[in-house]
Amino acid sequence: MTRTSVSLLALAVSSLLPAAAMAQDAGAPTSVPPTEIEDSSVIVVTGRDTRTSVVLPGTEMQKILPGVSPLKAIQTLPGVLYITADPWGYNEQNAQIFIHGFAANQLGYTMDGVPLGDQSYGNYNGLSPQRAVISENVGRVVVSTGAGDLATASNSNLGGTVETFSSDPRPAFGIEAAQTVGSYSTSRSFARVDTGTFGGNNSAYVSAARQRARAWDFDGIQGGWQANAKFVHDDSIGKLTLYFDYNDMTQPNEDATVFFKPSAGGTATPVQLYTPYTKPFFYPEFDTYRTSYLTALGNSPAAEGSNYRNYYSDAQRTDYLAYGRYDARFSDKVTLSTTAYFHHNDGAGVVAGPLGQSITTAQPYLDPAYATLPANCRFGANANGIRPAACTALTTAQAAAAGAALVAATGGSGLITRTTEYRIDRFGVISALNLELGAHNIEIGGWFEHNSTTQWRRWYGVNVNDPASSTPYIRPLEAAQPLFTQYQGEARINQLQLHVQDSWQVIDPLRVQFGFKTSAQWANGWFPVQPKAGSLSGLAGGLPQGKIDTKNWFLPAVGATWDFNGHEQVYFNVQKNLRQYQAYLAGGGGPWFTGSQAAFNAFATEGKPESSWTYEGGLRTSRSFANDISLNAQINYYHVVFNNRLLAISTNPGGIAGGGITGGTSILVNVGDVHTDGVDAAFTLRLGRTFSLYNATSYNLSEYQSDYTSTASGIGAATGTCIGGYLVTAGVVPTCGKQLPGTPKWMNKTVATVSVGPLEAQVIGDYVGRRYATFSNDASVPSYFLTSFRLAARVPDNILPLRKAEIALNVTNLTDKKGISTLSVGSATNGYSAYPIAPRQWFLTFSGAY
Repeated sequence: MTRTSVSLLALAVSSLLPAAAMAQDAGAPTSVPPTEIEDSSVIVVTGRDTRTSVVLPGTEMQKILPGVSPLKAIQTLPGVLYITADPWGYNEQNAQIFIHGFAANQLGYTMDGVPLGDQSYGNYNGLSPQRAVISENVGRVVVSTGAGDLATASNSNLGGTVETFSSDPRPAFGIEAAQTVGSYSTSRSFARVDTGTFGGNNSAYVSAARQRARAWDFDGIQGGWQANAKFVHDDSIGKLTLYFDYNDMTQPNEDATVFFKPSAGGTATPVQLYTPYTKPFFYPEFDTYRTSYLTALGNSPAAEGSNYRNYYSDAQRTDYLAYGRYDARFSDKVTLSTTAYFHHNDGAGVVAGPLGQSITTAQPYLDPAYATLPANCRFGANANGIRPAACTALTTAQAAAAGAALVAATGGSGLITRTTEYRIDRFGVISALNLELGAHNIEIGGWFEHNSTTQWRRWYGVNVNDPASSTPYIRPLEAAQPLFTQYQGEARINQLQLHVQDSWQVIDPLRVQFGFKTSAQWANGWFPVQPKAGSLSGLAGGLPQGKIDTKNWFLPAVGATWDFNGHEQVYFNVQKNLRQYQAYLAGGGGPWFTGSQAAFNAFATEGKPESSWTYEGGLRTSRSFANDISLNAQINYYHVVFNNRLLAISTNPGGIAGGGITGGTSILVNVGDVHTDGVDAAFTLRLGRTFSLYNATSYNLSEYQSDYTSTASGIGAATGTCIGGYLVTAGVVPTCGKQLPGTPKWMNKTVATVSVGPLEAQVIGDYVGRRYATFSNDASVPSYFLTSFRLAARVPDNILPLRKAEIALNVTNLTDKKGISTLSVGSATNGYSAYPIAPRQWFLTFSGAY
């Protein structure tokens, strides 16, 4: 089926079941206060900003699936691709987001204005929105798909922002509760108590949620506890807001399947062609795994190659987030808002698997003879105890004995556990002064954050006589001391961002916004524990250490809106943004994990952070007709010049999540510029309160402007050539003119709803076009079209002594579509890793409010 026919099919289906996404009345701003939008069933596709912003209310989020994460929910918005292995969007290991061609760590994220970092799976500077606020407490999510507001507290928002806002306490006392049950033993419980207004100007709520669900293809339980509390004091002088969030979660992970595509005229071995649809872990079948799957020396089946199965893997995160904000009203023309916040995180990413797959790291630490062994006698990957063919210093029996000794040293099970353990302590202040001076609305503000973060790479044994001490639900450090710490990275990061902007009502129909911001980062990274020689691929000497200070004092923005008649409006916005270097010291992505001090020094003295110029403009309309019919629509065009695009190319590709379990340094390559052109079009049609239809179509063309080489000056560089084809030639990767991998050119989203009395039915259609899976575009994955369904019945008023009582059935992946969801792209040619689409699942939710 062609992309056009799929898009038309989505629209046709939507027309039969008109949508629930209804646009806001004409002229309403996108920055709607939470109290005005929380109870509205609308997706706001029009507004009065000079940039493109779309508002998704919390009520619409909960229709997608009760408890859904804010990032998963915005998948219905134009220009947004968000995919993950579970229906709530909670699993972070295989989550992937693209907005207008920009990946997750090139976007900005906030919750109530508090920065959430860049959403990297390797935790170092923030937390995901679903860990910052309980889903049911979200008031709205605002997505700026072109460029975020100058005041957004983020150092990574090259391509737009996702702003999540928690709901305020309600003015009347009330209790809410909801219980969801469903596929794979799902159980989600939510409760909230609002105090109502007390003491004249005070209100508050406390809330808690518990999530528990089995993974769909293995015996892993996703779950955790979360609690929120919010207090508001609001009077004529100002508004005080206090907020607290606690989140403790465990996420068993799905391993990616590694795919290999031979070059034109090439061939692939049976091992390379072994590509299972899923790679479920074995836990809790400990004895079966070690005796029937692994060899006695802890090696996995050779026929499975990189697609071997681990015993288990998981992510464990505990977060404490708190902020206090005071909005001072000096007069009706002068206000000052100041927020102080603190975030603490500790967590661990855990993989327990074959000792043989990790032997290149374990042997340097655990084999007493390693330092004196000839290099050609050291064990290779998945070859513990197997004498290398070139080795003459050992006999086959001696190699086997050495391998058996390593099995004994790691607990006798043939398994070993690798962790990345995290600590984050960050605090900051955000402040903004607003002045209304005649036709001018001026804002002057700033954001400062200090972040102290640590990452440890540790390895633990798995005791053959005590398998209960090694599970996805235990922090390894709480059960045993590590066999060794391979490395420890420490970073201290200071961020400073200042901004000035003016919104000038030049004449009645014309409003102009202009201003600029600064972005400065002072980052210092060092390794108190360095890896032993030979234990980390791509490393020449120790891991690099040092400071990198990057400052840009002028990042301008200018935009305007022209309101023709109160119904139609044109707008444009031009803005420059900068993404600071990632100061993550446990993996690729930043200069601190390149393979040498020389490479780091080159970035410190000559490197350039990524930057972008975003140009966007569009037309909005908001019309009402007879018989309570309304139409709200927006179409916008955008052009982005993305400068100094950085690629972190792993020196050890393949394996779990697209990277070998033993890890490796990265070659961080500045591949030059990427140019993007795209169009988003969205509309909401409302026929009274019975029928509604929302549809969004997006086109995105994001192309590299040059080939690149990973060898130039030791850090790689754009070559300025455009050799074409798919083969790497003399070290030059043919990326010029190629589409950014992972991001589709075409997407279409449809939300359709019919409401009749107490019944409401909703259908969501999601079309994602073909995506390239390598930098040279020699491999791709096909398009897919997913549908989901909701049927809700609300108990009529005055029947029960409740303010609200409802039962709702949600079905995800209604047609049980199979295919590829998340892509893990890391290779120039031939190979990639991918995760499967989750199967059809159903969920039944009972909710009530008193």
